[in-house]
Amino acid sequence: MQVSEFNYNLPEELIAQVPIKKRDESRLMVLDRKEKTIEHKTFKDIIDFLEPGDCLVRNNTKVIPARIYGKKETGANVEILLLNNIEGDIWESIVRPGNKLHVGTKVSFGNGILKAEILEIMPGGTRKVKFEYEGIFNEILDQIGLMPLPPYIHEELKEKDRYQTVYAKYNGSAAAPTAGLHFTQELLDKINEKGVKIANVTLHVGIGTFRPVKENNVEDHEMHSEHYYIKQEDVDKINETKKKGKRVIAVGTTSCRVLETIADESGFVKPTEGDTKIFIYPGYKFKCLDGLITNFHLPQSTLLMLVSALAGKEFILNAYNEAVKEKYRFFSFGDAMFIK
Repeated sequence: MQVSEFNYNLPEELIAQVPIKKRDESRLMVLDRKEKTIEHKTFKDIIDFLEPGDCLVRNNTKVIPARIYGKKETGANVEILLLNNIEGDIWESIVRPGNKLHVGTKVSFGNGILKAEILEIMPGGTRKVKFEYEGIFNEILDQIGLMPLPPYIHEELKEKDRYQTVYAKYNGSAAAPTAGLHFTQELLDKINEKGVKIANVTLHVGIGTFRPVKENNVEDHEMHSEHYYIKQEDVDKINETKKKGKRVIAVGTTSCRVLETIADESGFVKPTEGDTKIFIYPGYKFKCLDGLITNFHLPQSTLLMLVSALAGKEFILNAYNEAVKEKYRFFSFGDAMFIK
């Protein structure tokens, strides 16, 4: 299967640069897999497509303001993007300018409230960086860090919390699980009142989510690894839904990847923690998932392949072409799709 089969033409002006004013007033394209129909709605209408007994599974990871700017002892400017917490105060990071940040280089941020030393050059050119500070690391990041927005967003984000879901809880992501950005607390309360269960998983989204597929053959692509966990109370909600023959609907591809990583052949899950490199593309047989709420994804991306595996490549590409024609907003701050 060729990567080029997952291409579509996207005018640059349809890439959303800023979030819509009200989260749940983005547009919603509803795809019915069985009937092969497409409907155009507003996101708050999602409640009309959910039934009592269904279970929404959302990713409650929290994006950290992981982009920090500092100075070397020479006074030269430096940018560091935190990727993964290796242990304690040691982080795998992307550094710029890479050719000037050798092992042993020391950097100061925010007038010295945070200091760093480059410990090691890692495979792929990232750096192992050790930080020193007084107080709480995440509070210092909140003070001096910026949200690590995707490379296709060129506008400055005025409000940090708009690149965060309203239910974000556990620090650890370098990118937001963007399908969840459309939910308001009011909408979630209404969904809960309707008798729809809401379960959580935690998957810390890495910057690798934006990495393009460089191979020509889909099967040759190696997925990046991301850390996840799920608690017993959430497992119980999902398994109860399965037992009753109701639908498990993932909010976003990250939640979907956790569910499909941990599910057994009957679609049941258990409390677990680990790393996933699951790569879902057409031909994959879903075990747990019955529906998916997601955004519109980049051409030739692994996420476009995932939704094609669920709804069929031809149907998805037709839907994407219709979204372009109807001037939907694309990518992280864009509109949503519900595949039912």
